[in-house]
Amino acid sequence: MEKVFTDGLSFAMPLLIMAVGAIYSEKSGVTNLAVEGFQGFGAFIGALIAVLIMPFFPKGSQTVIYIAMAAAAVGAGLYACLHALLCIRFQANQVISGVVINILAVALTTFFTSAANKAITGTSSNKLILDVSARFTVPGLQAIPWIGGFFRKMYPFEIIIMVLVLFFWYLMNKTRYGMMLRACGENPQAVDAAGGDVEKTRWIAVMISGALSGIGGICFAYSLLANFSPSIYLGYGYLAIAAMIFGNWKIGPTALVCLIFGLAKSGGYQLCIAMQLPSSYSDLFLMLPYILTLLLMVFFSAKNHPPKAAGEPWDKGRR
Repeated sequence: MEKVFTDGLSFAMPLLIMAVGAIYSEKSGVTNLAVEGFQGFGAFIGALIAVLIMPFFPKGSQTVIYIAMAAAAVGAGLYACLHALLCIRFQANQVISGVVINILAVALTTFFTSAANKAITGTSSNKLILDVSARFTVPGLQAIPWIGGFFRKMYPFEIIIMVLVLFFWYLMNKTRYGMMLRACGENPQAVDAAGGDVEKTRWIAVMISGALSGIGGICFAYSLLANFSPSIYLGYGYLAIAAMIFGNWKIGPTALVCLIFGLAKSGGYQLCIAMQLPSSYSDLFLMLPYILTLLLMVFFSAKNHPPKAAGEPWDKGRR
């Protein structure tokens, strides 16, 4: 059971930070299906920086991971500008833009990963090998019955993500920028009439979405794969979007959905091991989060209330 909690949380936290990024974008009025591409591109930038600076640090140094997370946030935030440019400046279809951003990210990172390896190691491998992240146990909390498993063998990035989620919850719900962002997703004309800058607010929100998705991507690279490769595009971005929808575009409920997805994934894998099934069956059990997504769609989709202006291009002359 402890393994279910430990692995479930390590999967849920990167998923959550990506979902929070998607919430920011959509709350501002920009539909964001590009989370998958943001997380992959950010993971590539973070992994590339990590590979380049690893020789300058002692083996196993955790400082490299923190630098990689910062690089992933910056890289994905800048990549997100492409989605913002298409959707906000050129008023392209936001769904199509998101799909194109995802496809482009796969192509770019696959090519540049091979090119980087060719330049660094002389081989054309499509993987950037990373160090394994250290783990720690929280004294005292790990002894709590039932939930103590969440505080054992944690990755450092899980604490960082928790702090970031709290910060961005506060930014959205307790600050002037957050109020303006939410208003841009509901009634951008009212924001413009009140003297607000709708385009600037949306640009910032999309860049935040990219940065947070990049952090989630590099955390997946360190925790699940210990490398960056095209296999990081496993649908986690779309799963984060599904969590956002089931959480009704609210950070608190979305966090609960991400935790459920994480426990479903880790629980399915541990069930496969407990039943001593061949490794080929593990992929079948790893489908549990996606099956759960379909079931949740059936029961909760009618109760979802997305931002009213999400997906609608901003036209200053429209009233």
